[in-house]
Amino acid sequence: MLAAVERTGLALRKTILALAFALLPMASAQAEGLTLFMVEQPGCIYCARWEAEVGDAYDKTAEGQAAPLQRIDLHDPLPDGVRFARKAVYTPTFVLVRAGQELERIEGYPGEGFFWGLLDVMLKNAGVTLQ
Repeated sequence: MLAAVERTGLALRKTILALAFALLPMASAQAEGLTLFMVEQPGCIYCARWEAEVGDAYDKTAEGQAAPLQRIDLHDPLPDGVRFARKAVYTPTFVLVRAGQELERIEGYPGEGFFWGLLDVMLKNAGVTLQ
C-alpha cells in the first residue's frame, strides 16, 4: 500500500513539474517586461474592427499572457519610461516593447489572421516560445 502511495506522489510531482516547465516560456516573457501597446483613437474603424475580432480574446491567449496589452491614445504622451523608435501615425499601431524600448510594430490592422501571424513573428523575434 505504501509503495502505491509513493508512486502516486511521484507521478503527481512529475505532472506538476511538467506543467511548470510548459508555462516557463510565458512566465519568462512576462519577467522580461514585454508589453504590447495598442495606439488608437476615437472613431478609428480599424480599431473597432480589431476590438470586434480580437479584443475580447487577446488577454486569454498565450500571446496576451506573454505580452499584456496596454492601450494608449494616439494624441496622448507615452507612459513614463516608454520610448518608441518613431512616433505612431496610423491607428491602430501595435508596438511590442521590452523594458521601455520598442522592439517591433504592426502599423494598421490587416485582419485577424494576419494580426496573429505578425504578432507571433514579433514574439518569436523577442525570444518568446508560445505553447
